[in-house]
Amino acid sequence: MPAALGVPLRAARRREALRVLLLAAPWLVAVAVLVLRHQGTAIAVVALATALLATGLVLVLRLRPLDAAWAVRRLDERRDLEDSSDLLLADAARLGPLQRLQRERVEARLRERPADLRRPLPRRALTASLLGAAAVVAAALAWPTQLPTTAPAPRAGITAAGEATAVRLLSASVETTPPAYTGLPASQSPELSLRAPEGSRLRWSLRFEGEPEAVALALHDGTTLPLTREGEVWTGELTLAQSRLYRVQVQAARPGEPQPLHRLEATPDLPPEIRAIEPDRNLSLRSEGQRSWPLRFEARDDHGLGAARLVLTLAQGTGEQVTVSERTLPLRGEGDDKARSYVHALDLAAIGLAEGDDLIVRLEVADNRAPAPQWSRSASFILRWPAPLATETTGMEGLVQRALPAYFRSQRQIILDIEALVPQRPALAPDDFTTRSDAIGVDQRILRLRYGQFLGEEDEPGPAAPPTGDHDDGHHEGDGHDHGGEPPAQATAPMGSGVNVLEDFGHTHDDAEAATLLDPQTRALLKQALDAMWQSEGELRQGQPERALPHAYRALEFVKLAQQATRIYLARTGLELPPVDETRRLTGKREGIASRRDGLVPAEDPSATVRTLWQALGEPGAEIDLAPFEQWLRGREQATDLELAQALEAVRSDPACAACREQLRTRLWPLLPPARPRPEAREAADAEGEAWLRALDETESQP
Repeated sequence: MPAALGVPLRAARRREALRVLLLAAPWLVAVAVLVLRHQGTAIAVVALATALLATGLVLVLRLRPLDAAWAVRRLDERRDLEDSSDLLLADAARLGPLQRLQRERVEARLRERPADLRRPLPRRALTASLLGAAAVVAAALAWPTQLPTTAPAPRAGITAAGEATAVRLLSASVETTPPAYTGLPASQSPELSLRAPEGSRLRWSLRFEGEPEAVALALHDGTTLPLTREGEVWTGELTLAQSRLYRVQVQAARPGEPQPLHRLEATPDLPPEIRAIEPDRNLSLRSEGQRSWPLRFEARDDHGLGAARLVLTLAQGTGEQVTVSERTLPLRGEGDDKARSYVHALDLAAIGLAEGDDLIVRLEVADNRAPAPQWSRSASFILRWPAPLATETTGMEGLVQRALPAYFRSQRQIILDIEALVPQRPALAPDDFTTRSDAIGVDQRILRLRYGQFLGEEDEPGPAAPPTGDHDDGHHEGDGHDHGGEPPAQATAPMGSGVNVLEDFGHTHDDAEAATLLDPQTRALLKQALDAMWQSEGELRQGQPERALPHAYRALEFVKLAQQATRIYLARTGLELPPVDETRRLTGKREGIASRRDGLVPAEDPSATVRTLWQALGEPGAEIDLAPFEQWLRGREQATDLELAQALEAVRSDPACAACREQLRTRLWPLLPPARPRPEAREAADAEGEAWLRALDETESQP
């Protein structure tokens, strides 16, 4: 940096540092005097060091912007330098002839008239700072200090007259030691209400003013934890198995004010969370030539993950010949203790997957909870190797029935036709567009009628469909209906000749055999598909393919679900009977066996206690018996009952408190069972109704 620029820059930085020190010096003195006067020398030294540190930080922040770029900007404000001050910072070897000439002119002008970049001292601000600090110093010197008393303090718990003082809690400390498997450090809190992991070890340390005879922790479930005295400290330990409410009970000659309720919230250890990355669907079909099945899962836990295993279930065979085998593979994840990724590729040949088989996998992950870990199980994912389509052989026509033939996939072609037609609306004439939409609607109708065969539905009258190898869709001459022609010759057959009259004089629309080929679940899916096809057909026939497209998609979705319903894997469970007590066999002992001659015993209503208390709280001034409800509440182990226990304690402390009674009544409302509707009595008949009833009786009595 040339001297023409460096000298004024250093002068400007020194001036800025002087400004900051002059403004801060009076307040440093004021802080030192104030703290020294009222807090002592040690605290005054700490306060002065803190103030100096803050002043140094402000000084650094004020000097940081004052660099060479700032000096160039200030120099460019002078008109005689012609905005060429930045040439002073450039490398002279890289400047052109004209630039070097301009730089020499700038340096010459700065030598003739040196630049002054210093900011003027703020006189008004310095005066105000000095006066404000002087006022603080004067107030600190004038304010009287607290002189320590030299009189000896009386012994704790005994006044000067020898009377016992009331016991008062001076300090409290609760040390929390979480279970070792959580990896959380121990902590200490001065609050009596806290939240800790489930299973933590809590240790109380309480100090009192006075001499209590005994101290205990009274829990809301009726149990008591007595504290032991160690010098002047009362201590006790408790394992936090569940959330609790408690209060400190003090037994003394002159007890003080009753202690309020305190809350201990146990944070439960959550089971691991499993997320499947691959495969991304529950049912996958094996592709041609596929030899492996890649799997990828992610698991997380709040404290740490443990073992992981992959459960493989292979279902082989069809019908009643299905065999199920299961095996387990241990997995090692990648990642830290709380989040891991599990990647594995299954060899389908080694597992033994063949055509028509299903391979079901699921991941099971445990956490590191002690003594018993928690296991989480992912959803089941199925890899299906589709069975080969059944083929008809000579002489077997009519014996082999395909429940889901190949032309079920034509619904997808209808969707493609609709999507291709919709963008062409602006380019086509309205009549042509409607005609093409109606043609797609006819295809939709033909497909719907084909599906109807498998549900035993009736064909619809109308023009015959194109020849597709299926049955005709409408009526025609010779179908056996009464169309005005002569009946067929079979109608003259004698009675009892075994002729099917329905087949001779008509034709059946419902195929009873086809109606029983599918299970009820598949029939329900196909019925929903038919309903969606019907709506799609109606919109297409009206020339509205845009409105038909959602219904066509919905029909395709139901068809795909029906295709996948060929096999459903269910875990097989056997009959689990209680074990037989061999020691009681042939002994004749009947203890614990109910007699068959005993009548039915009325069931107890578990909500009767809650209902009784809720009704009593609604009556102002009524006496309340809380003992039955307290016993009922102790049998419940839910964290949400802490709010209820707290409201119950408020009513016990002040039974006349209307707000406390209403709050408890509000807490009881969710515990009441829903009201059961009762039949209402029929209204009595009026005069006209009575006359009408009498007229009916007279009519019935007449012969």
